[in-house]
Amino acid sequence: MEQVLWADRGHSVQSEAPEGTSSSSCIGVSRLGSAQLSGNQFSVWIQLRGSAWVEAKEGRFRLRRGQWIALEKDSRPTVQTDAHGLCIGLSLSSDALQAITRFTDCGLYAGRGHISPREARTALSLWRAVVSRAASHGAIDMAALRPMLMQLTAFQRHIAARVSRCPGRSGTRKRQVFSRLQRAHLYLEGNCDRVVRISELAELTSFSSWYFSKTFHGLYDESPQAAAARMRLEQAADLLVNTSMMVGEVAAASGFDNCCSFARAFRARYGMSASRYRTEASRPDSAKFPDVARKAAWRTGT
Repeated sequence: MEQVLWADRGHSVQSEAPEGTSSSSCIGVSRLGSAQLSGNQFSVWIQLRGSAWVEAKEGRFRLRRGQWIALEKDSRPTVQTDAHGLCIGLSLSSDALQAITRFTDCGLYAGRGHISPREARTALSLWRAVVSRAASHGAIDMAALRPMLMQLTAFQRHIAARVSRCPGRSGTRKRQVFSRLQRAHLYLEGNCDRVVRISELAELTSFSSWYFSKTFHGLYDESPQAAAARMRLEQAADLLVNTSMMVGEVAAASGFDNCCSFARAFRARYGMSASRYRTEASRPDSAKFPDVARKAAWRTGT
């Protein structure tokens, strides 16, 4: 398997990592390029410029500048950037994941988040160092990879803080449970265009529906149904702010059967109609509008 891959100017690359492989790889995607991971490796992607779409087993995600996403081993993601996009990725072997738990006493988990411009520059510098080392030595070694892995765990510090809330007598068991629940949480985010059944999430995590619902609520302080409803409305708010879609189209894209149910749910959460929300978001002082300000921060990576 090639350890450094680059897809640029509409080209496409594919990374194949057979089960049990001990090598990691670096992938760069830019300017309408696309990359697909067809192997069985954990991967992390960081959007440095423009935007990208990520399609994986967990769903479909939009990455904007300053956002990152981490995906489990069998996710098999496809990443495609826009005409101005630059996305860097790491496909991590089992050895690399085990090394993280040895020198940080934590792990990497499925999820997504955003980083500051300074953190993004640091990530690019560390990624380039791994690529340079691989080019000169013909392999990605742990000495070169370790600083990058340390930064990735720092990105997830707010996520990993919840591990202790998971059931389990040992730290290993708690991390295993947390890893499955994080994947389910990400699955909800990636499927905000429809209603997700509890049975789907239970199957994804290999838990019973009862145990999954109970553990999910204990970890995230809301039921899977409440989390799904919140995420769908947050996506609707994002579409209202960042697209010119009509309100009815936003409702359909957020998994609502009709405009009436969407209007009631949106007003209940945001205290105003969807139309007014869009209008308020476009005002010069929209930073005073909490949810719009938060969405704007995600767009800019601040």
